[in-house]
Amino acid sequence: MEHEPTRSDMLLRMQQGEERLRSLLLQGLAGDAKAYQVCLTDMGAHLRAFFKRRLTSLPHEVEDLVQETLLALHNQRHTYQREQPLTAWVHAIARYKMIDLFRSRGRRDALNDPLDDEMQLFAASQTEACDARRDLGRLLEQLPDHQRLPIIHMKLEGLSVIETARATGMSESAVKVGVHRGLKALAALVGASP
Repeated sequence: MEHEPTRSDMLLRMQQGEERLRSLLLQGLAGDAKAYQVCLTDMGAHLRAFFKRRLTSLPHEVEDLVQETLLALHNQRHTYQREQPLTAWVHAIARYKMIDLFRSRGRRDALNDPLDDEMQLFAASQTEACDARRDLGRLLEQLPDHQRLPIIHMKLEGLSVIETARATGMSESAVKVGVHRGLKALAALVGASP
């Protein structure tokens, strides 16, 4: 009889998936064409699921967005910071492509202020964005898991509260509280920085 996966099982699977994709990408960047092809194929499947969950009212747009995102990943592969999580980088590019789609369709209602703020981040120079990602990673490392993981999943990877609860094994209310308290703790850390 199958048992319900535990939080540690899910985290282990996510970590293994991250490590596998990252390894394939790094092999591809080093010239291994086969590894790079496998990486893009696997990322395509991951992106397809990512977009299907978010574009339920526009299912016919999913495949185009997958292809556009894969092309952007290929064109921007030199910007990937090897010490950073690959999925966060991929999801940031995917969210940018989704925002482009909404804007091109005049779906202003689908965009809220936090996404507009995020767009300003993408407009910054690559150096500033890389520095910000590195600094954010250092700040997040200072938070306990129950605050850090919900922030990573919801704010960086774009998962919903329900998806984050499943991924972390936390209740939905604990996820919301974790994000709220984690963001307050991050603000305090930033305020305390010299």
